Amino acid sequence: MVNNPIISDRDTGLSAEDLTALRENLHEQRLFRQEQLQHIAAATTTRADDLLDQRAAGQVEVRVKLAASARMVLSDVEAALERMDGGRYGLCHLCQGPIARDRLMIVPQARYCARCQQVREAGR
Repeated sequence: MVNNPIISDRDTGLSAEDLTALRENLHEQRLFRQEQLQHIAAATTTRADDLLDQRAAGQVEVRVKLAASARMVLSDVEAALERMDGGRYGLCHLCQGPIARDRLMIVPQARYCARCQQVREAGR
């Protein structure tokens, strides 16, 4: 386990304890999403006979969307853990500036600083 961010603690405001807590949070999120995907897959296979029912078809659609969302978050979490291991955690993917500590404490898998995130969302 490597805990050597490229940017200094004074730039991000992240202490060694913060990084440890963030890593633990990301590991918990990864486990939760993996379990969620297993649960969704199990529910889909056990209810295959109900697909003819319109209500069941709606439930399948909800499960498909939930699974897609869970896979997306899982991917973001795993990418954040890779950035931690590679010493790139806490750097914005667009401007290369530090991501604020407060933002990372709320969204530990954040790839962008708040300003760049707003620019990305405005461009959608």
